[in-house]
Amino acid sequence: MRILILDLDTLRPDHLGCYGYRRNTSPNIDKIADQGIRFNNYYCSDAPCLPSRAALISGRFGIHTGAVGHGGTAADMRLEGQNRGFRDKIESQGLPAVIRSASMKTVSISPFAERHSAWWFYSGFDEMYNPGKRGMESAEDITPTALKWIEQNAKNDNWCLHVNYWDAHTPYRAPADFGNPFADEPLPDWLTDETLKRHQQCVGPHGAREVSMYNNIPDPRFPRHPGEVTDMQSLRRMIDGYDCGIRYMDGHIGQLFEALAAQGVMDDLAIIITADHGENMGELGIYGEHGTADNLTCRIPMIIRWPDAGKGLVDNELHYNLDLLPTLCDLLEREKPDDIDGESYVKVITGGKSSGHEYLVLSQCAHVCQRAVRWGDYIYVRSYHDGYHLFDEEMLFDVTNDPYEQNNIAADNPELCKQAVYYMNKWHDEMMKSMQWQVDPMWTVMREGGPFHCRGHLKDYFEHLSQTDRTWAIKKLKERHPTEL
Repeated sequence: MRILILDLDTLRPDHLGCYGYRRNTSPNIDKIADQGIRFNNYYCSDAPCLPSRAALISGRFGIHTGAVGHGGTAADMRLEGQNRGFRDKIESQGLPAVIRSASMKTVSISPFAERHSAWWFYSGFDEMYNPGKRGMESAEDITPTALKWIEQNAKNDNWCLHVNYWDAHTPYRAPADFGNPFADEPLPDWLTDETLKRHQQCVGPHGAREVSMYNNIPDPRFPRHPGEVTDMQSLRRMIDGYDCGIRYMDGHIGQLFEALAAQGVMDDLAIIITADHGENMGELGIYGEHGTADNLTCRIPMIIRWPDAGKGLVDNELHYNLDLLPTLCDLLEREKPDDIDGESYVKVITGGKSSGHEYLVLSQCAHVCQRAVRWGDYIYVRSYHDGYHLFDEEMLFDVTNDPYEQNNIAADNPELCKQAVYYMNKWHDEMMKSMQWQVDPMWTVMREGGPFHCRGHLKDYFEHLSQTDRTWAIKKLKERHPTEL
């Protein structure tokens, strides 16, 4: 058995051809989708990077692992405490460890552990290659190591290679000599002059007037990534920069496939293609960031090509990224860990049968503090800390008819909001009853000063708002966040 896991940071599925994108961003990924199963409603339980991979590796929600943020107490996995054995549980029950227990060599090529000081990420891997740029790697920093490993090891049996690409992550940085294959192609239809003008009046980090987070200062090292979106030309630069990153990465993925084919192992290789989170490209007035618990941030691609499984299949049920761990336990005939939250969807892979959740609860505590419920045609988002975006406390979007979240319909649909709150409370009760700790880590984040990426920025941001003709927002932000000044 051989497995290749392509962990593609910040990749939203609707910018891939196999998910219906009209730009040709992903020809190599699309080929694998044609040969396997594409999951349409796959979500990270906890966004963004650190919480998402903590959930993926452990098979548990952030409310259980404690890792829900990017700094402070909630950036660390909770210690097991007095019940810890000679080794902790993730050493034997995490995703890489489960694969290794099936007599497979486990290898990771990724900067993730160092980027976030998330050293638990290495647990269960036999070999770890850190490219050393803490997530600022481009594909040319990753591919040579992967190709060398494939050349030396691919013909061996029983291995799992995890390759982590970052080209879709901000700042968008495909090399200049790559050019722009999308220069003559139209932008997404929903991004109009009128929409952009409305976004320019929004406030909050990574808005149209402050793509650089709290200001509009561009970084000359990254010409594909503007400091602000002032007009349709700079909007094109933003969208094209993201899409070029995907296409550039896809070309390097194609190099891996060619090398595996040359070694004679491509045809029967299991391939898993996924991401840690998506990316807002104008949705909620946010450009080039993954800082909310909305549909665009939390929805991720999942493509699985498994030997002797169905080909060209599409699954529309609701799944979490933390469901992968129990699914692989079933596929590899390993015993499931005793305290995971994920649910296996092995039947989808082996028998083409539906197997999903009734609803999902999604969280974000690094840029905002939000929880969301995704069910049916809807996503309901509740903000506990708005990350300085002045979001309504309740937001409800019809993601089927309004996929870019332009119309908050919460006020007109109180019964749907009540249904979502019921789901959220039911989930929260189950989570709190099934763990040894008494504290929801989202409230730890709130008590420690709010989301990590907001701390200490408000006064400087007021100055930027004054310089960009949005002084009206300063009073409102002071009213909402009086203790953060």
